[in-house]
Amino acid sequence: MTVYTTMASPLGELLLTGEESDTAKGGTALASLSVPGQKRGAVVQNGWIEEPEAFAEIVAQLRSYFDGTLTRFDIEYAPSGSDFQRRVWTALEAIPYGTTLTYGDIALKIGAPRAAVRAVGTAIGANPLLVVRPCHRVIGAGGALTGYAGGLERKQQLLDLERGQQTA
Repeated sequence: MTVYTTMASPLGELLLTGEESDTAKGGTALASLSVPGQKRGAVVQNGWIEEPEAFAEIVAQLRSYFDGTLTRFDIEYAPSGSDFQRRVWTALEAIPYGTTLTYGDIALKIGAPRAAVRAVGTAIGANPLLVVRPCHRVIGAGGALTGYAGGLERKQQLLDLERGQQTA
């Protein structure tokens, strides 16, 4: 059963979807976190149940992150993605708060050749968990902001937040 809620944030209203889980804090494994206007973002479907209380722990962590007091999430994610995508996503989760890596760096971290940057970029673009699985910390080889499903302005907002330069 898919449950969902929304929450206000500096990025706009976030849509959180999840699945019941016996092992997750609060009983919900996060399946997606979307921002308004996101490419391939989740949209509430018929049959989904609005259940804000199921996301209390996740929402508390997100609020702490946006307040600048949480630097690492402790959230269970609902399983998704191909083996390659999961390898890329695991590498994203290892990028320290306030730092950035390039697409080529991610390719090397997962044992793929640097030439695999396009495949890495595609996997990052398929990340259903914006903010909490920090794809915003991946930048172009020359340091440019590139390819964020939530929009480059939001990517910059998140990087500024993590560098202590809140713009929201």
